[in-house]
Amino acid sequence: MQRRAFIILFGGAVAFPLAARAQLAGKQPTIGFLGSGTSAAQGQWVASFLERLRELGWIEGRNFTIEYRWAEGSSDRAAEFAAEFVRLKVDVIVTYANPMVVAAKQTTSVIPIVFAAAADPLGTGLVASLARPAGNVTGLSVQNTDLAGKHLELLRDLIPDLRRLAIMANVNNPASLLEMRAVQEAARTIGFEVAALEIRRAEDIAAAFEVLRGQTEALYVCIDTMLFSNRIRISTLAIGARLPTMLSNREFVAAGGLMSYGPSFLDLFRRAGDYVDKILRGVKPADLPVEQPTKFDLVINLTTAKALGLTVPPTLLARAAEVIE
Repeated sequence: MQRRAFIILFGGAVAFPLAARAQLAGKQPTIGFLGSGTSAAQGQWVASFLERLRELGWIEGRNFTIEYRWAEGSSDRAAEFAAEFVRLKVDVIVTYANPMVVAAKQTTSVIPIVFAAAADPLGTGLVASLARPAGNVTGLSVQNTDLAGKHLELLRDLIPDLRRLAIMANVNNPASLLEMRAVQEAARTIGFEVAALEIRRAEDIAAAFEVLRGQTEALYVCIDTMLFSNRIRISTLAIGARLPTMLSNREFVAAGGLMSYGPSFLDLFRRAGDYVDKILRGVKPADLPVEQPTKFDLVINLTTAKALGLTVPPTLLARAAEVIE
């Protein structure tokens, strides 16, 4: 009889919402936030995430706490921070960018992990299925591989006589490799000559531009945390080489890149708040399908366009969500 009572009690404890259990134990739930870059560069994304949590009733410092760690583009640092989160016994880890998600996933199979933005999570093995992720990982996909054709279409709208394209990718990042292959395929379909720039470390970037001199007419930069951390250097070198750049997010364009098209990261981080809310209320990550982006932004840097001697067509400017001058 005592054994039966214990089983019933234990089963009830498992089903009881995580946040309620934590509060009964006198402990607020703790979120471990693992950033891929720096708070200065990606603070707006965090603010969007926290705003959604507030709307759902979660007030930082009142009914939950958050531990921030910033990897600054380093996978090794991400692994150290993920291990620290395990020691701190956080209730959920929020992160983004595939190397950060991989670092967290390799560190714990127990603590729920929510990725606010990951490139092709199915193709890179982050989840077993988009509809039924399985395990402890779920979140939102940026689907960069699906946007390859759209990116090249926008480049041709800006530069109608474009024929030669270089693609820069961190070949140590499976997501970056998948995107590079998708861009190569799309480029060959429309008759572009393609040069692949395989980057393995930050020191390779300047050397890659030396190889490019006079060999290409535009540069496509694949999504990656290390390349993102070096976005100012890449943008500066591209302007110096008079190369228009096609990028995946606004922050690269704000750093001097020419044009980006991709999911709104502010929207993705906002939606990540819904995942965390459900998990803190007892839903398992495995039962939360991976969602696709629904809001896409075209951002154009007119200052960079002028520096490159390019005139942006009014029709393209009219489609832009933001024009940086």
